[in-house]
Amino acid sequence: MGDRDIDPADPGLTVGQRVRFFRQRQGMSREVLGGLVGKSTRWVKAVERGEIQELKIPAVLALAEALRLRDVSALTGGDGPLPMTMFRGPGHPALAGVRDAINAVAVSASGPPDPLGHLRARLDAAWRARHASPHHRTVVGGLLPGLIRDAKHAVREYQGDDRRRALAVLAGVYNLAQFFIAYQPSADLLWRVVERSLMAAEESGSPKAFGGAVWLAAQAHRDAGDFDAAETLNREGLELIAPHIQEADDDLRAMWGALHHEVAYTAACAGQSATAWRWWDKADRIAQSLPAAHYDPMTSFSRVIMGAHAVTVAVELRQGGEARKQAQRAGAVAIPSQPRRGRHLIEVARAWRIAGDQRVELHALEQAYREAPETIRYNTHARRMTKELADGPAGLRRNARELADRIGLLV
Repeated sequence: MGDRDIDPADPGLTVGQRVRFFRQRQGMSREVLGGLVGKSTRWVKAVERGEIQELKIPAVLALAEALRLRDVSALTGGDGPLPMTMFRGPGHPALAGVRDAINAVAVSASGPPDPLGHLRARLDAAWRARHASPHHRTVVGGLLPGLIRDAKHAVREYQGDDRRRALAVLAGVYNLAQFFIAYQPSADLLWRVVERSLMAAEESGSPKAFGGAVWLAAQAHRDAGDFDAAETLNREGLELIAPHIQEADDDLRAMWGALHHEVAYTAACAGQSATAWRWWDKADRIAQSLPAAHYDPMTSFSRVIMGAHAVTVAVELRQGGEARKQAQRAGAVAIPSQPRRGRHLIEVARAWRIAGDQRVELHALEQAYREAPETIRYNTHARRMTKELADGPAGLRRNARELADRIGLLV
């Protein structure tokens, strides 16, 4: 069957054939499509040829978004529509302003740049505000345009060591932006931020800034389903930071631990159980070496987070019994961040979903909403679970539909 003869409504088409059809209909090269979803031309070719058959949900969503498809079933086939909004919330009202600030070539600020200490204090305050707010995207979205503009201005104006410190701050601002952009319909912007953060962090010469940029870039690759790229980047980051660990302060050791856990997380997503738990153990030992109250504002790495991480590892490995055990153990863990508690409760819900207890799954999702509405509203897993529960058992349907309505799902 030639490409011109393909009927996208044909249920017998593979995902790869559909990707090729819609890519060619857009007049888009494989290189361009790969760039939009953070993949190589070779990866796109492998998908289209059917050499990669089981794509993760984030990869399918990224392809659908890049190909400007509102209905995911256009790529996956199936009997009914799967609107993008079922998996991703609509773009936040502040997204356009953040996009403009990131895309701006010229810095509009006039006069001298902010003192570096003040700029760093503003970034630290933004992280604190994020952790303290259930509506963290709204809070961060209001702060980011000014932070991005002023950090860019500082990098242009300062020289020598001060410029390198300004670059470390700019990398941190881009890291915060990635948290804001995640799970929103803006894959191109996400990858632009990932690349700029890595470049700024590398040029800054700061191991902590570089570790943070690597930590988030590895997540972006993993969320796109490219586990090899995520692992390679993660391990390269560890190798570059390793020479600084002997003299490291608590902040750098926490970043070191967070990178260890990311290896565990990626291995779990790839189904590598022994590797995942071995790296989780390494990360846990680092966490236990930190002061009890230490909590990294970006990665959340700390003693208290390791129980939440264990839930995620078990869930990604599809280990039902272990996921249930870890969820019971860490269900009420006192994470000092509202959005991170919301995210953890979504992972707890995933654990109970695997264990087959839909009642507790729904309860965890309702708790997640109470903790951080703007976390569950944009989380792909939470939206999918809520939709399935809303169409599920009669005894749970009413509460699930009320939750679906609150997070903006049409059921």
